[in-house]
Amino acid sequence: MHQQRKSFALTAASVAAGVLTICCSVSLWSAPAPQQGITAAAEAAPQRETVGPASPPVLPEANPTRKPTGAPPPPAPVLPPPGKIPVRPARAAAEPPPVPPVSLDIPNTGISVNVVDVGVDKNDAMEIPNSFWEAGWYRYGPAPGSKAGNAVIAAHVDSQTEVLPFAQLRAVEPGTVITVGLADGRSLRYEVTEVKNVPKATLNGSEVFRRDGPAQLKIITCGGKWLPEKGDYEDNVVLTALPL
Repeated sequence: MHQQRKSFALTAASVAAGVLTICCSVSLWSAPAPQQGITAAAEAAPQRETVGPASPPVLPEANPTRKPTGAPPPPAPVLPPPGKIPVRPARAAAEPPPVPPVSLDIPNTGISVNVVDVGVDKNDAMEIPNSFWEAGWYRYGPAPGSKAGNAVIAAHVDSQTEVLPFAQLRAVEPGTVITVGLADGRSLRYEVTEVKNVPKATLNGSEVFRRDGPAQLKIITCGGKWLPEKGDYEDNVVLTALPL
């Protein structure tokens, strides 16, 4: 990637596919509707009228006392104490926010750079930091240390005047251990499993920016032939690493 380009050369559809995934709605748990009053059904039931011989008149007592009439009321339901009632949260517990990466080190390559979080530029491509000595982490996707999906870090391969450290990415051997530093002071280690050139015309953005499946680290730069008519490189160099 030369100096005049400040975005990673992925297709717009590739990055857009990653961005759209953020808009998934979160299903809320909904409690069952409260029960209707049981007494309403009882009141609606027809009452049977009793017919019999007339009874003699009853004279009022000197000191009348109120007597219960009709059937005794049903016993009150037995409820557990308030502390024993299970309460289900109104929505699923949110995952803690990701801790962004701040550094990347690949031994024996000269790749030891700061990492900043980046988004999408006006051309719907993944942004790349203005500083050629920094790499960008795609903040709309998984972060290093996430339980699933690909954490994507990308950087320029060169400028108009010099070759940059990421020019050595293609030479990284499988089995190399990469260290990613996080903003909270932790360091994560990844083992390289594959490094390959992928033509930009056939790069599968949905796979690169996926948010599910096994947790992986993807490190990407430009590679292959320089195409003067396009002002871009023909390929992307894609490194894949698994957490240790």
